[in-house]
Amino acid sequence: MSTSSAAPTAHASIMRTYALRLRPGDDLRQQLQAFTEQHQIRAGALVTSVGSLTTTTLRLANQPGPTVYRGHFEIVSLVGTLSTNGSHLHLSVADSTGRTLGGHLLDGCIVYTTVELVIGVLDELDFRRETDPVSTYKELSIYPRPATPTRSSKPKK
Repeated sequence: MSTSSAAPTAHASIMRTYALRLRPGDDLRQQLQAFTEQHQIRAGALVTSVGSLTTTTLRLANQPGPTVYRGHFEIVSLVGTLSTNGSHLHLSVADSTGRTLGGHLLDGCIVYTTVELVIGVLDELDFRRETDPVSTYKELSIYPRPATPTRSSKPKK
């Protein structure tokens, strides 16, 4: 438990966004990872998501392996960070009775009808996963991303 009274360091960045839709049969986590790799996202976050799943695969709190649920589920929350250096995503779904389940998003969450996603990208930051000395888990470390040189818009003479 932290005993520091100082505010944590915050890093600012302008956000650009992508909107996309996944189709029936797609694996939610695999598609997010492929998108992250394809667009070389170093620091991203899920802005919003809605959709449905036929299979939900989660790692529940303090459990070593996956738990698989089969049926029809509505996504009620999908949050987390995305990075080519490691993503951390949590999913909550509701079944046909309204019972809600949630945990770490794993491979094996299969889209039923659709998943609509808005992903924010923070180009000025670099998310990394580094071992925290207190928790001993690989936790989020945030670094400013070096500025990339831009070409002048003026034509050379």
